Amino acid sequence: MTTPDTFPPDFAWGAATAAYQIEGAFNEDGRGESIWDRFSHTPGKVKNGDTGDVACDHYHRYREDIALMKQIGLKAYRFSTSWPRVLPNGRGPANRLGLDFYDRLVDQLLEANIQPFLTLYHWDLPQALQDKGGWANRDTCGYFADYATLMARRFGDRVNYWTTFNEPWVVAWVGNYQGEHAPGFTDIKLAMHATHHLLVAHGLATQAIRTIAPQVNFGIVLDFAPPEPAEETEDNHAAAESIWQRGGALFLDPLFRGHYPPTVQPFVEECEVPVQPGDHALIAQPLDYVGVNFYRRIVFDEQGNPARVPGAEYTEMDWEVHAPAFKRLLLRLSSEYRLPPIYITENGAAFADEVGRDGEVHDERRLNYIREHLGAVHEAMSEGADVRGYFAWSLLDNFEWAEGYSKRFGLVYVDYPTQKRIIKDSGKWYAQVIAQNRLF
Repeated sequence: MTTPDTFPPDFAWGAATAAYQIEGAFNEDGRGESIWDRFSHTPGKVKNGDTGDVACDHYHRYREDIALMKQIGLKAYRFSTSWPRVLPNGRGPANRLGLDFYDRLVDQLLEANIQPFLTLYHWDLPQALQDKGGWANRDTCGYFADYATLMARRFGDRVNYWTTFNEPWVVAWVGNYQGEHAPGFTDIKLAMHATHHLLVAHGLATQAIRTIAPQVNFGIVLDFAPPEPAEETEDNHAAAESIWQRGGALFLDPLFRGHYPPTVQPFVEECEVPVQPGDHALIAQPLDYVGVNFYRRIVFDEQGNPARVPGAEYTEMDWEVHAPAFKRLLLRLSSEYRLPPIYITENGAAFADEVGRDGEVHDERRLNYIREHLGAVHEAMSEGADVRGYFAWSLLDNFEWAEGYSKRFGLVYVDYPTQKRIIKDSGKWYAQVIAQNRLF
């Protein structure tokens, strides 16, 4: 139970990262090429021509970064493993040096008394598999299950929390329809095929890991930017609900109801999605938790177009700051679906941080953002949402995908030329929240 300002004693306080965004060492120790290596090295795809070649150099500096986690007081750390670092071609012989790196990382985390939350896929598909069709090719589902099997055999004895995919909607739609992320396609049928295969791969990997390590907790991480009406009209509400069905419900319904949303089913058929007998039962595997990523809501007008909110605060990503929508989302998810426990697996904001004359980073806007959103989580919990943990995005400033290094989300400032780290005011405040297990 929560009191007016405290969290449960076993609440998982954490921060999150992703392999391609922080590791660097893109061509070291046998790592293969990923779709993000190819995409970021393609002129015009990433702002300023930035790449993840070095990023935060976490591959070499992970001990320093774990020391920062300890300093902040993190109880848990959510990270992803790089599929091409472990299996350079996406399948076939494993790369011993890549596995050894994650062995060292996991062991150091446990030694620091920090619970590892391992995500198998945070967008870095091996390029060798993309060359065979990527997520539009059903064979990729089997390769992913094989990768999951390899990882479970290696780490299932030490890692208790596993995630298949981070934000599969973004993988399918931003990468294959909007073209803004790797692999950079703009094909709506391709995006819908990728959607189905990601869900099938999730089901196969869940089965595989449960066979090898039945004791672990297993889940998936979904992203939500809840659509809300610009005006309280029937047409405006209908437009927002239609967008929800094609976004959040597109993954929630198969995972937790065993079918695609009825309003979306005609579109699934129009896209000639190759749904095979048994797929829906495979996708709807029982889960131990679901991860919720939230950064913003999006307000839509009656025509379904995004609308800017007068007087609202926006981040450097041009995302509206509106914590009440976070509470509404958590309560809607909890009331409409039979969900397992929820972890807030990403929540944070990008602002234009600078190192002050005193050598510190005074990021008051991020501090206030996290405080407001943690308050929304606490309120949702007090009204019945079963939230077990919160992971700030991100531990470190890092490579922000198509935005390159132009956007900073970290609790820790990274000076990229020197790789010097500085805990920001938001990180220091978060450390106090964790130590006291309460908002203040």
